Amino acid sequence: MAVHPKKHTVFKKLAKKHSTPKKVQEFIKTFKYNWEKKGETVQSAQRSLRTKKVHCLEGAVLVAAILEEVGYPPLVLSIESRDHLCHAVYVFKTKTGWGSVGKSRLVGLHGRSPKFKTLRALAMSYFEPFVHRESAKATGFSLLNLNESGTDWKSSKRNLWKLEKFVVYSEHTPLNTSDRLQKKYFERLQKSGHRKTGKHWW
Repeated sequence: MAVHPKKHTVFKKLAKKHSTPKKVQEFIKTFKYNWEKKGETVQSAQRSLRTKKVHCLEGAVLVAAILEEVGYPPLVLSIESRDHLCHAVYVFKTKTGWGSVGKSRLVGLHGRSPKFKTLRALAMSYFEPFVHRESAKATGFSLLNLNESGTDWKSSKRNLWKLEKFVVYSEHTPLNTSDRLQKKYFERLQKSGHRKTGKHWW
């Protein structure tokens, strides 16, 4: 899908200021969480910049638009849940391993420093903070390239429903985790509340 280069000047400027995944994680934290009070949305990167608020998928799309300017491919990790409230984060790979940049209502679902040897290990790092209520349980993960979604994910003025389907309905690799582990984390949540920090959390 051809898009005029001038439309992406803003991402080039942002990439000069926020040139690493860590810096972009701090940038995305300044955005308000998109609670979709006026209806569901799937904003393009440019729309998110205008509204200054994003949910997890919109945040991943915006991060991808910025970091693509410094050579990172626009990759998204989709984590599906038993209760259908899935999560999406931007992912990248360095010499030290896989990492991620994310936005969520919960700090535990934000990004990860690049310390994970496999995508499965990265996805599993979200398992405990994913248990934010009794029905929540991460059940699978999928790696996707936004450039294969057939959408203008950087500049579209319309909601990207096709992109949402591309992510949500992709084939996910099962995590094969036990209900017993999920119950353990839920009981910990009830006793102590949400964890504020974790190993390799950004």
